[in-house]
Amino acid sequence: MRRPLFLKIVEALVMWNKYFTLRMDALNRPGLSPLKKCTAAIRQFRSGTPADQLDEYLKIGEITGVECLKMFVKGVIEVYGEQYLQRPTVQDVECLVQIGGRCGFPGMLGSNDCMHWHWEKCPVAWKGMYTRGDHGVPTIILEAVASQDR
Repeated sequence: MRRPLFLKIVEALVMWNKYFTLRMDALNRPGLSPLKKCTAAIRQFRSGTPADQLDEYLKIGEITGVECLKMFVKGVIEVYGEQYLQRPTVQDVECLVQIGGRCGFPGMLGSNDCMHWHWEKCPVAWKGMYTRGDHGVPTIILEAVASQDR
């Protein structure tokens, strides 16, 4: 992720919830910065790093790492959800069908594809939830959606 985009997301999350602000602890020492909290969340997404491994890299404990991830996801959905997670209008659908027709795919609204990625560092407690019978290993579904106009 490019730095300006990352900083824009961090700034939006700071404005959204005081969890992402730098606060002092009971001993009047600075806590975790918003940059560290967002880095912890994105690192878990990007590489499947378990929360207990964040301590070595970012000096964040497992419980805090999981909390960062949960708050990050909740914040991104609340801050950006209305703009990016909206239902298409009738005009959107008509436009996409026309674009698909011009490209030789009549009736196509866009293009999407899914694949299962092997999650090598899946936490042991989650393995059952992310393992399908035909794969035998935990996977995460990666979905890619593409449209000519976006």
